[in-house]
Formats: sequence, structure tokens, C-alpha cells
Amino acid sequence: MDVKGVVAVVTGGASGLGRGSAERLARAGAEVVIVDLPTSQGAETAREIGALFVAADVTDPDGVSEAIAAAEALGPLRAVVHCAGRGGALRILDKDGRPGSLEHYEDVVRVNLIGSFNVLRLAAAAMAKTDPVADERGVVVMTASVAAYEGQIGQIPYASAKAGIVGMTLVAARDLASRQIRVCTIAPGIFDTPLLARLPEKVRASLGASVPNPARLGAPAEFALLAEQIIRNPMLNGETIRIDGALRMQPR
Repeated sequence: MDVKGVVAVVTGGASGLGRGSAERLARAGAEVVIVDLPTSQGAETAREIGALFVAADVTDPDGVSEAIAAAEALGPLRAVVHCAGRGGALRILDKDGRPGSLEHYEDVVRVNLIGSFNVLRLAAAAMAKTDPVADERGVVVMTASVAAYEGQIGQIPYASAKAGIVGMTLVAARDLASRQIRVCTIAPGIFDTPLLARLPEKVRASLGASVPNPARLGAPAEFALLAEQIIRNPMLNGETIRIDGALRMQPR
């Protein structure tokens, strides 16, 4: 699919991987709609890159529906890059042997996994109404993590949710094939996002050095490049693609 001129929604587009994706698609000529929380820097980011900002929580059906309607006002929705999500450490048992918080587990899974399905289903409904262009109506790119495969101790809610997104990908691609809508997922390794920016430089350097090649943190622009390539390449479908410099996470 040619990116130039398409309407694309980027969730979590105010910062990190989402911002990198929104910037790249905007530079490639897409009409970009950034969807992020009301408390985010979404409005400022949208002004800087020439996009539209719609405040919404990805777990809220009404909020996501409003964001998609705003995108459709610009033209047929053809692409979604879904980056919105959250982390949150949790041990199964705490240091005193007490069970971990079920509420915290549910919250992390809800944002990452339920939010992904909510965006996927509503975006697919909008894409399915469009006329096909070169035998496709649209593409949804979701975001998992290498934690889906090698979750570290303390990542159980995050790893569970991201593994759920990986499991969703092929099923969704098969389900939406008759609608000519593609679905792929990107599973990033350690990327230089605002979350890591809060860490001391020594810790950041150590994390980067743990990546085999290139031995550094990934850049949001590199994630964005892959997202654009998925949108452009009609044979990429039903696949989760790791982008991690050959990293395999250790237990801790």
C-alpha cells in the first residue's frame, strides 16, 4: 500500500515508538491522526509534525470510535499503527510470600491486550467499509514485545498481555483476509523510549551493551521504518516480526 495520501491512525503517538511512527508516516505523505491520553503531549506532538490529535483511552470503545470517526473525516482509513500500552512490574509472590495483586495484573492486561483488540476491531470495521485499492482495504500493525517470548521475572502481566497480542495476530489476519485487511505485529526489544530515558546513563549503556548487534538501544525511528515497510508490503500478513538486534532476554 502506498503510504502517500492514506489516512493513518497511530495510537500512543505522543511519545516513544508511537511518535516515531507518526513522524515517519507524516513525512511519507500520510494524513496522520495521533490517539493518546488527554494527559499526554499528543496535541503538541501533532502540531509539530502536522497531524491531528484525538484524546482517547484505547480501552474505551466510545473514545476509540470517536478517534476513528475523526480519521474517517479526512478520508478512508487505511492504516493503523497501534503502539499504546503500559508496563508495570509484578511478582507472583512478594518477598513475604503474599500473592501478587490481581488488580494490578488485570490493569496491565486490560491496557495492553484488551486495548489492542478494541483498536483492532473498531479499525477493521472502518476499513471494511472502504473500497479496496490494489486488492487491499487496509492494514493494522500492532505492538508486542520480546517479553512475549522471554519475559523477565517481574514482567508477568506485561509478558502475558504481549504474548496474547502475538497469539492474536495470525488469527486476526486469517479472520480479516476475506475483507482484504492485513494484520501484523512488531515485537521490539530494548528501545530508547521515554521510560528508559528516566534511567541513569550507566544503566542505559548497560542495557544497550546487552544487545548482540548493534550493541545499543533501538531507536523509535527504526521501529517506525518497520511499521512503514509492513504497510507498504502487501505480502506481509499474519506475522509477528522481532526487531531486537538478536537479543534474547535473560531471566533478570
